[in-house]
Amino acid sequence: MVFARSAVETINDLHTGATTPAALAADALDRIEEIDATGYELNSMLALAPKSDGKSFDPNSPLAGLPIVIKDNIEAIGLPGTAGSTALLDHPVMHDSQLVKRLRAAGANIIGSTNLSEWANIRSTSSTSGWSAVGGLTANPWIHKHSAGGSSSGSGAAVAAGLVTLAVGTETDGSIICPASLSGCVGIKPTVGLVPTQGIVPISANQDSPGPMARSVKDAALLLEIMSATTGLLQATDEVRNVKIGVVRSWLTGHSATDALFDSALSKLSKAGLTLVEVALKAPGDNVDSDEYEVLLHELFDAMGAYLSARADTTLKSLADVVAYNSAHRDSELTYFAQELFDKAIKLGGRNNAYKAKRARNLAWAQRILAKAFTDVDVLIGATYSPAWISTLGKGDAYGDNSWITTAPAIAGTPIATLPMGIAEGLPVGLGVVAKANDEIVLVTALAQIERALDLGILQPSFRR
Repeated sequence: MVFARSAVETINDLHTGATTPAALAADALDRIEEIDATGYELNSMLALAPKSDGKSFDPNSPLAGLPIVIKDNIEAIGLPGTAGSTALLDHPVMHDSQLVKRLRAAGANIIGSTNLSEWANIRSTSSTSGWSAVGGLTANPWIHKHSAGGSSSGSGAAVAAGLVTLAVGTETDGSIICPASLSGCVGIKPTVGLVPTQGIVPISANQDSPGPMARSVKDAALLLEIMSATTGLLQATDEVRNVKIGVVRSWLTGHSATDALFDSALSKLSKAGLTLVEVALKAPGDNVDSDEYEVLLHELFDAMGAYLSARADTTLKSLADVVAYNSAHRDSELTYFAQELFDKAIKLGGRNNAYKAKRARNLAWAQRILAKAFTDVDVLIGATYSPAWISTLGKGDAYGDNSWITTAPAIAGTPIATLPMGIAEGLPVGLGVVAKANDEIVLVTALAQIERALDLGILQPSFRR
């Protein structure tokens, strides 16, 4: 059912001729069908790309025809690029996004797009992670009734389930880290601006970033090299230099089993010889969260108008047009939750003076927190989310216990990643790692060292109904 070999190993097979792009793509499609045939209804895939004969892939290219999947808010010719909304179904993708051009140039065989939380979870506070009007509800590959997280739900579930070895997600605040944590894989949100966002359905220019999702740190580093057009990340996963790790205990979840696994992880890191330093940080007040939310809505108002004006026709050119569309298609779009955040974004308007004041306060807080935290360490670690909650369509997400580890990095646009640290209540939970801006080499170095110390291997989902 799952890939037995890593992306790095499989690419070596492609380079040596031990396998072919066509064979790998067929295997991946068989796995997708096999999962569906079991009745599990993972529902991680939103659309499949037209089949390729595999002959056009350069066997010497970095990815050499390796099958990967991308989140369906990323434009790629042959895929719908809907952000999960039926509003975009009648506005087909006409161009590859800049990221997809980069992936294809490196030899990626993009075989499909993944389901997501509609509009990347920015439409309503009562939205259900993993649900979209186009793709339905993505299930967690461990226990079906539990959430796959959001908003890169399908990308995390597809990788964790072994349908493919590599997937692309996007994150504004938590949208890679959450599904990677809940499904049991590795996810990296790089520094904002490191990976191009042109041709991706937007929320915030200050916080949006595409990132890799994979089953191991090495595979994630490989994909991030391609996505960011940089080098040295894959090599960094084998480095043994001393990385000083700051332990942020205010980044615990409050969930006893998850936090116990974090303590156990610290013990393993210490025994492996890694340097751990306690870092005290005060949790943000409610004003930080409210400022961030409203900043995102201000930016969404402008960004969505600019995006739709470039992609769509005269029937869909603004966020107000999307709201009107949803109201006119209530049965498909508004069955489970409303669009009060879209309404609020329209009321707040774009980057006006009120926006500038909120953004300045928000950014100053995040930069101050991170500057203090990084005084004497290279990376920071904490827990991310407690085990996946049960999905309840129409009742929103019962997030339960989660830490505020994503908050400051999201606002400041700095990199954050997660990797599995164990199983609690039959579900995976993640350990989060935060680095300084544009310090992805140190980030993946730390991730790889932590992965080796924890020695969990590749987690295998239980697929329990």
